[in-house]
Amino acid sequence: MKPLLQKDIASFLERFCHFQDGEIVSLSLISPNEIHLCIATQDKKRAFDWIHLDFVFFGIENARLLENVQLQMVDLSEGISLIAQSQKIGLALGKYNSLSTMEDAQFYIIAHDVKYEEKTF
Repeated sequence: MKPLLQKDIASFLERFCHFQDGEIVSLSLISPNEIHLCIATQDKKRAFDWIHLDFVFFGIENARLLENVQLQMVDLSEGISLIAQSQKIGLALGKYNSLSTMEDAQFYIIAHDVKYEEKTF
C-alpha cells in the first residue's frame, strides 16, 4: 500500500475524476482506529478502465459511516472530497473544502493517515 500524501491529493483526484459515478464496494471496521474502504472508479491513466481502490485509514479521529446494505444506494455522482489539514486527512461523499464542513456529509472519515492500493476490477 502507498501513503496518500497531501501534495499528491489534487493529482490523485484528477486521475480518478474525483470518483464521480464510482461505487463504494465495501466498508470494514478493522479496529476502532482503522477503517478499510474499497471504491470502484475509472482511471484516466488506464484509458478510463475501471479499477478498485482500497483505502485504509489509520488513527480515526471522527467518522460517519453507513451500513454495508446502504452503501449500494450511495450516489457518487458528485464524487468525493479528499482534504488534508492540520496533520489529518478526510474523505467525504460530495464536494467539501474543509474538514469541519466535511462533517455535514452523509458519509465521511477523518483520520491521521491513509494508504491506498490499486487493484483490478
